[in-house]
Amino acid sequence: MPRSRLLLSLAALAAGALSAIGFAPLDLWPATLIGLAILIGLVGAAPRPRTAFLYGWLFGTGHFAIGLTWIATAFTFQAKMPQMLGWLAVVLLSMFLALYVGLASMLTRRIARGTIGRSFVFAAAWMLGEWLRGWVFSGFAWNPLGAAALPIGGLGQLAAFIGALGLSGVIGVAGGSLWAMIEPKAPRRQRLIGAALASSIAIAAGIASTIASPASDPGNPVIVIIQPNIGQDVKYAPGADEAHLQTYLQMTRDGLSRIARRPALVLWSESAVFGLPQQDPQLRARLAAVLGPGDLLLFGGVEAIRDINGQVTALTNSLFVIDATGVLHGRYDKAHLVPLGEYVPMRTLMEAIGLARLTPGDIDFQPGPGPRTLVLPGMPAVGGQICYEIIFAGAVVDPDHRPLWIANISNDAWFGPTGPPQHLAQTRLRAIEEGLPMARATPTGISAVTDARGHVIATSRLGEQVIISATLPSPLPPTVFARLGQWASAGFGVVLLVIGIWVGRRSRVVE
Repeated sequence: MPRSRLLLSLAALAAGALSAIGFAPLDLWPATLIGLAILIGLVGAAPRPRTAFLYGWLFGTGHFAIGLTWIATAFTFQAKMPQMLGWLAVVLLSMFLALYVGLASMLTRRIARGTIGRSFVFAAAWMLGEWLRGWVFSGFAWNPLGAAALPIGGLGQLAAFIGALGLSGVIGVAGGSLWAMIEPKAPRRQRLIGAALASSIAIAAGIASTIASPASDPGNPVIVIIQPNIGQDVKYAPGADEAHLQTYLQMTRDGLSRIARRPALVLWSESAVFGLPQQDPQLRARLAAVLGPGDLLLFGGVEAIRDINGQVTALTNSLFVIDATGVLHGRYDKAHLVPLGEYVPMRTLMEAIGLARLTPGDIDFQPGPGPRTLVLPGMPAVGGQICYEIIFAGAVVDPDHRPLWIANISNDAWFGPTGPPQHLAQTRLRAIEEGLPMARATPTGISAVTDARGHVIATSRLGEQVIISATLPSPLPPTVFARLGQWASAGFGVVLLVIGIWVGRRSRVVE
């Protein structure tokens, strides 16, 4: 490889790593725009499409390797796996996910002309790659580029119209407009157009930031979220089940005693309760005993699937609802399971090479049928989402039975200091897209209540034992994205592509 090509390749890798710090927890969004600007410049300078693919792949490898470091932390809690496999998993997964960035870069180099046209085509191509990333091999939609828009004024509010995928396209155009302004020897007209694009995005962000959240109905119930700070290192300790349950029960008593308006909703985290609630009346009685008349407890637990001989063949990762009399009022089963976390694909092969599950146990979980709305007695209907499945845009709400809020229970104790804030950012995007308030409970943080515009109105810190109490915010009418789903994002992507091709053909006018 020529020395100049090597230096440009290293620049692509470094630009990708730089772009990753624009996401939570740092939220240094200018770094993301600078990284994208460098990549778009490199793609334009590539002598052939395959070189552009290389630059894009290196950018993506750096981008994902920095953004997904929390995955390595998850491996430290599984004795069956060497910890070094965690870092190997981060590198290999990053190299795989980077293929989508490489393909987007190659496609851009092949069909786009001129810096301005290239910026729009690249944004559309990135959107296509991101959509594929959320679908191929069950999908891994973590950290869409659009998540970097959340700290940029009100820019994230555009997700209500074009979804997080569309926001990724906006960020792509923003990176391209930056390169159009700073590209060496760029014509004045190009710099002016780049400045106009950047200004338009900034104005949109400013206007959107002035949009008020819906006023909460004073009759809305109070929701009490319990964060017991039970770390993953002690969660499955022998004999700890009872102590952990007692912590949840006592904190619930304390939380309910502090609020004046009842009945209330109580939310516990994913896998908060050991045992089988549907089959254990004594367990249900203990849970019900901390509730008052009309109160409802939503908690995470498991249910067993048995064969005709009564043998357990699978488990469900579920959200249950129970009232003060011990009656269960619905169950939502997680639909989008985590490979190697909740089931082992190609189990015989995976176990032979040492890739056991990250969670204890040898019985796989069984997926549920998909988004479901639970009708609650005396309370607003809720849509359940468990842990990582909240990251999949357009797949979190039953469109035929729209809920009034979303309950996201999770166990982010696996994910170190960087995974939980990234997870919270993505739940905020879902709230904006659907126009629904969201409450999320985790054992160690970050627990939160967000309104229907994704604004955080109550939250915890990582690693603290805390009770959060807040009035449940009101929902908005169905947003454009809630009505159209990913078709809204696809339409926006087509617009970007058409603009990019049209401008490229007229590049002599704009450059």
